[in-house]
Amino acid sequence: MSPVTVFFRTLLKSSAIFVGAAAIFLHPSLEWRALTAHTAVGAQAGRSDAAIDGLIGALKDTDAGVRRQAAEALAELNSKRAVPALAAALKDEDAGVRAMVASTLGEIGDESAVDALIGAVKDKSADVRRRAIEALGEIGDARAIDALTQALKDEDVGVRRHAAAALAEVSGGGSSARPHPHPHPHPHPHPMPARLWMGGR
Repeated sequence: MSPVTVFFRTLLKSSAIFVGAAAIFLHPSLEWRALTAHTAVGAQAGRSDAAIDGLIGALKDTDAGVRRQAAEALAELNSKRAVPALAAALKDEDAGVRAMVASTLGEIGDESAVDALIGAVKDKSADVRRRAIEALGEIGDARAIDALTQALKDEDVGVRRHAAAALAEVSGGGSSARPHPHPHPHPHPHPMPARLWMGGR
């Protein structure tokens, strides 16, 4: 192999190495980006789990205000992992806590909370009963129909109103069964008269 050939081959190899190094420097590899993104997601999930665990613990705080705030915060995080602790908190000694917990369970919408919410429909607090009934309507599980039907006879008019609305939600299949808010006034519109699209002739 002549010295000239060796020279050009060396030059080409060096150029390829330089271009490759520049590409790596300017554009990190997809593998590196994926690893970085995966690490970031994992860290975020870890922080979220830690927050949920802390709030679940706060549901047993000695201060009722802290317990109410914890239940409200769990609604924001919308974690089904908190449902068992929230269901247990429906028996909290403070009516305000029980009411907030019922609303939170409705927002999370997990069907595993239905039995606990059905029990709360008979709570001594009318506000708790209203919130529990509203939550059952949001979840839309047919197991609640009997309890909601009984709630139509509640002594509190607000409870009865919520029960009627919730029954409509549960019996009608929830939001998926609702009609479109602005239905087309003519499902089968008449075709445009020929004299209009032909220029009025």
